[in-house]
Amino acid sequence: MKFAFFGSSLVSAYWNGAATYYRGLVRNLHERGHDVSFYEPDAFERQQHRDLPDPQWARVVVYDTEQTAVDRALAEAANADVIIKASGVGVFDNYLEQAIADLKRPSNIVIFWDVDAPATLDRIEASPDDPARKQIPRYDMILTYGGGDPVIRAYSALGAKHCIPIYNGLDVSTHHPVAADPRFAADLTFVGNRLPDREARVERFFLEPAASRPRHRFLLGGSGWDDKPMSTNIDYIGHVYTRDHNAINASARAVLNISRASMARYGFSPATRVFEAAGAGACIVTDAWEGIELFLEPEREILVAHNGQDVAALLDDLTEERARHIGQQALKRVVNEHTYAHRAAEVEALLEGRRYRPEQAGRTLHV
Repeated sequence: MKFAFFGSSLVSAYWNGAATYYRGLVRNLHERGHDVSFYEPDAFERQQHRDLPDPQWARVVVYDTEQTAVDRALAEAANADVIIKASGVGVFDNYLEQAIADLKRPSNIVIFWDVDAPATLDRIEASPDDPARKQIPRYDMILTYGGGDPVIRAYSALGAKHCIPIYNGLDVSTHHPVAADPRFAADLTFVGNRLPDREARVERFFLEPAASRPRHRFLLGGSGWDDKPMSTNIDYIGHVYTRDHNAINASARAVLNISRASMARYGFSPATRVFEAAGAGACIVTDAWEGIELFLEPEREILVAHNGQDVAALLDDLTEERARHIGQQALKRVVNEHTYAHRAAEVEALLEGRRYRPEQAGRTLHV
């Protein structure tokens, strides 16, 4: 099938947390024989902070942030078999959502792919006049980055024909175990951009535990934290390019996942970093959210903290040996059940009207 995919960016992870999600899915759809064109705007300095050259497994079309350029991209995409509008493109979102719904024909499939369903649904609930309300029932299906039954129920109530979560996963070609790098040595590492509905949780789950454990070393990565007050045992390194993800994850005793407030509230929304860290064999500490056990087994494959005090206590008790064991168990689980090969096979089955079976992802890998 020929896909036309409108998203924030495939080639830049700069202020673009969905980049590795897009890359894993698109690469594996290509490997299953599909032809993908990815349309992204030249916005937010992402093209100036590329961390991926134009790949062989997708055609990347960068368009200017003017309506005429958007219209040219839409006209080109109109002949695709599957036309996708992702949430959070950042430029002309409302316009694109209506325009892509308008491209619906008997011979194609139009999809709204929500990479931040909890935030989208909260926004729509708070605004009866939100333009997305009119467009949701017009799409053949709503696919989401996560959210489970709570998100499915919410989208169904808004008139969605079908709503199916396509969860994050591991891109084994990009994220894998590597040797530790002394530059990134830490007892606990967290990587995430500074966002309004994440900041308070970062304070509780990372900054406060760091302040309470001055003898431990903490590493903070991500954009926007430059002027944030933090204890002296935190090393802030700014934006982390994809090329350093494996080393970051492999060099810490534990890697922290902190969900944004809306994602934690809905549950069933494992962040990309969970699978990236597991793919590198890292021991993950995550904040608590409903549905964790669907992806990794608490205490055996992942550690769960309900507050900052839990994070500090887990660090106190976590030996290097136990951390390595938990990381290895997580690596085995995600490689065998949660790769983007599995996710792409699921998408293909949905589009072809088949029931997805795990073996459709290809041969099970063993670590």
